Amino acid sequence: MPKIKFTIITLFQDALRPYLDVSMMWKAKDKGIAEFDFVDLREFGLGPHKSVDDTPYGGGDGMLLRCEPVFAAIESVKSKDPSAKVIIPTPAGDTWSQPMAENFATKGGHYIILCPHYEGYDERILSIVDYKISLGKYVLTGGELPALIMVDSIVRLIPGVLGGETSALVESFSDGDNIEYPQYTKPYDFRGMTVPDILLSGNHSEIKKWRSEHSQKSA
Repeated sequence: MPKIKFTIITLFQDALRPYLDVSMMWKAKDKGIAEFDFVDLREFGLGPHKSVDDTPYGGGDGMLLRCEPVFAAIESVKSKDPSAKVIIPTPAGDTWSQPMAENFATKGGHYIILCPHYEGYDERILSIVDYKISLGKYVLTGGELPALIMVDSIVRLIPGVLGGETSALVESFSDGDNIEYPQYTKPYDFRGMTVPDILLSGNHSEIKKWRSEHSQKSA
């Protein structure tokens, strides 16, 4: 069974801990399948105010993360585990997908996720990054939400985290661009909307056929 560790470098670890301490993430941690650690970027800040950012050369609005604290934070983790790989959420990265999550879940290992903030980061930081990941064509305040999305989508695919043996195999996007077939539970009739009779037939081959026919391709 692959094991995975995430060390998240952030200015706001209190925003991350509650999510990683509940539900499937807690289950993975409790089983020893996943480990979550945090590094406070502010601890590597410069000067009496522990500054981690500065204005961009050439002018412009906003502030950029400086190289020194980021390099120091990453190197502090790599000094204990040189094999750890670095991930950064960035609009310039590869678009995150289910196959990418499956690849990380299968490999396991130790990943450092740097959560950018402010207007961005000094471009030289990318020289020590192994994976540049984009969550889509939109901008967020910081890298904490992308970090949670990546961690969740990876960890839930590791065997032993989800309940059923085939849970992750029949989900949306588990087979290319397919979206999972419609599903129903009790009651049979809710405000005039009834469950398709085929699902109550007990004919598993016909149910499988119906589900296949009602799977959709994503847009």
